[in-house]
Amino acid sequence: MYELTGLPTWRVELPHTAAAVPVARSLVRTALAELEHGADCDTAELLTAELVANAVEHSSGDAPIELVVEVLPTGCQVEVHDRNPEPPGDMSFPGPAEEPDPWLEHGRGLLLIRTLSLSCGHRPTDSGKAVWFTLPAIPQQRHPTA
Repeated sequence: MYELTGLPTWRVELPHTAAAVPVARSLVRTALAELEHGADCDTAELLTAELVANAVEHSSGDAPIELVVEVLPTGCQVEVHDRNPEPPGDMSFPGPAEEPDPWLEHGRGLLLIRTLSLSCGHRPTDSGKAVWFTLPAIPQQRHPTA
């Protein structure tokens, strides 16, 4: 764990295999559980799983995938770095050709990320690209006392 701006940031290398998906989900849940006003852990896990699965599927080789979870004053940002410099599909708004076929098993990951995140995108890195999303903080739920 690193602290760059006074807020925690986690950077973890994951294996370039499907086994990275459940590990990434667990790491995101652990990171966000420590926050007083964290982001929605279920949504964060789902979107992280989509990013990591896409990185494993669409990048070649055995170089590790990097997961970065950054706590922000307004929520969190999750990035997944891989070695493939090609950008993912349109992260802002789908075109007609990008609408997922409802009968196919694959093709909904970017739609989920666009729909459920506060913002999302991608950027080139020195070794490939980073794909990211942000989620807003949610207030701690109050439970009535007995």
